[in-house]
Amino acid sequence: MSQPLLKCEHVDFGYENYDVVKDVSLEICQGDYLCIVGENGSGKSTLMKGLLGLLKPTGGSLMVSDDLKRSGIGYLPQQTPAQKDFPATVQEVVISGCLGKRGNRPFYSKKERETAAVNMERLGITDLRKSCYRDLSGGQKQRTLIARALCATDRLLILDEPITGLDPSTTQDFYRVIRHLNREEQVAVLMVSHDIQNIVVQANKILHLKQSVLFYGSVEDYKQTECGREFLGGGK
Repeated sequence: MSQPLLKCEHVDFGYENYDVVKDVSLEICQGDYLCIVGENGSGKSTLMKGLLGLLKPTGGSLMVSDDLKRSGIGYLPQQTPAQKDFPATVQEVVISGCLGKRGNRPFYSKKERETAAVNMERLGITDLRKSCYRDLSGGQKQRTLIARALCATDRLLILDEPITGLDPSTTQDFYRVIRHLNREEQVAVLMVSHDIQNIVVQANKILHLKQSVLFYGSVEDYKQTECGREFLGGGK
């Protein structure tokens, strides 16, 4: 079995002497599709910041594989109105995912431009490369942002409430794209979402958080637990 890309062992994350998330243990391996669920205020955003390296653990240990340290994490944040109105071309948005690799160089390299082109092709948006991002539909914007995240890495994508504001048809298109990347290309996916009805169809692992872990394991096992049945029934 391959080494986990990310592994938490009894990790705590918080701010100014207050732990928001406590005693979390999980691991993400190549090909995993892990969804983090929980009510508002349960610590999902704090855990995500910790996994992205924006917060240091206040307790326990967070292990990041050498492979992931080299390749990095592709991050798709929640969309804000300012981001949705960003005045740049699709190509400019996508290649900006290479910024972390560019360092202090003033221009993108040929390899980075090729990486952006490959990922636009992967997401079916090559014909939109010169279009203005703010003029795109919701689904086209999400495909652009996924292509951008894949420019950072094709090992692990972290997605924060990615379907917020999308219509049902666009939502299903988004899930098809992510499912293909996960199942066919073995990109590991970690997604925070309230869309519980779709999550249990898409993911293979669930982490249910309420400051500490209420459940961590397979989707099938989650459906049999009390917290799983309650959460699924409530559709929260």
